[in-house]
Amino acid sequence: MPANKKYLTKSPWLRLSKILAGSVGGYAVMMSLHLFFTAFLPKEEVIITSYFTGYILWAFLLLYAFVAQNVWRVWTIYIVLTLVFSLPYLLNFNLNHGS
Repeated sequence: MPANKKYLTKSPWLRLSKILAGSVGGYAVMMSLHLFFTAFLPKEEVIITSYFTGYILWAFLLLYAFVAQNVWRVWTIYIVLTLVFSLPYLLNFNLNHGS
């Protein structure tokens, strides 16, 4: 069954923005979240866990970019989350004293 035309994105730039927000923005949020975890947990365990959780989280973030009505809100959310999750790494904040 083909999609209803009134629900499809009219502008090719908005469609490209959704694709980029989902793939690049979702990947940035996923990577920054795992960087955030390395400030509190052993790095080896975060790396091993990220093999599984990374793809699942990235898939949900990719899907959210296409389901959301406003792509600019998605970009804002992804940029803010990436910056917040990256702060402990950028500030060299490390509570994991074991390594």
